[in-house]
Amino acid sequence: MKVLDHFYEQQEEPIKGCLLALKHILLNHDPAITEEWKYRLPFFYYKGKMLCYFWIDQKLKQPYIGFVDGNKIEHAKLIQGNRKRMKVFYLDANKDIPVKTIQQILKLAVKLRKV
Repeated sequence: MKVLDHFYEQQEEPIKGCLLALKHILLNHDPAITEEWKYRLPFFYYKGKMLCYFWIDQKLKQPYIGFVDGNKIEHAKLIQGNRKRMKVFYLDANKDIPVKTIQQILKLAVKLRKV
C-alpha cells in the first residue's frame, strides 16, 4: 500500500470519507493538479508548484485544506490565524462538503500559481 493510501485508510469515519471526497474534488478540478506525499501529509501541486494540503486539526478534530500562499488569496471562508503564509479552510466531516466554495477557492489558488 502506498503511503498516501495508508494516510487515508488510517483515518476514522467520517473524516476518512470527507478527505477522500476532497481528494476527488481537487483532482477533478483541473487535470494539472497532482497529489504527492510531502511533509508526512497529502500535498497537491498545480503544474509542479505547491497548491494545498490536507490535515486534521487535533484539537478540533476537523479536517482542513491548507492553501500555500493563502495570504495572497482573498476569500471570506479562509482563515489565516497566526500563520504567515498559509490560510486554511476547515470542514465539518459530519456535514455536506461545500463543493462550490471549495471550487471558488481552488480557482483563486490555481490563478495565483499560473503567475
